[in-house]
Amino acid sequence: MSTLRQFLKQKEYHRIKMTTTKTMHFEVTAILNDIRGTFIVDTGASNSCVGFEAVHKFNLFAEDSDVKAAGAGATDMTTQLSKKNNIQLGSWRKNRISLVLFDLTHVNSALVAHDAAPVDGIIGADILKRGKAIIDYERKCLYLK
Repeated sequence: MSTLRQFLKQKEYHRIKMTTTKTMHFEVTAILNDIRGTFIVDTGASNSCVGFEAVHKFNLFAEDSDVKAAGAGATDMTTQLSKKNNIQLGSWRKNRISLVLFDLTHVNSALVAHDAAPVDGIIGADILKRGKAIIDYERKCLYLK
């Protein structure tokens, strides 16, 4: 009998190691527009996001958006949209990724209050779905195809 890892490798999935924060979130290192950053993996977030404070870090071009964001205790937050970005997690890479930009201060404040490091953004269901994600919680691995 083959392991999950062997099976998914045969199906051409890429294995991405995740770490667990002190707040029990899974984090991954991602390369966004050729710049390394730290992101929370959030299956409950409909869109992948980057904080306004990291717009220059990742060379993002922001467009105004009428969409309001909500989550993690905050509601009705102003957003912007950044299109045509490239992202890499491990050896998995995709181009033409759109990202929602919004104020992640409330997220990072909560992380820091629990002795966890702040993050640059969130990997949400849009990228997870596009990559046909499978999460191995026991081994702290994310698999993307």
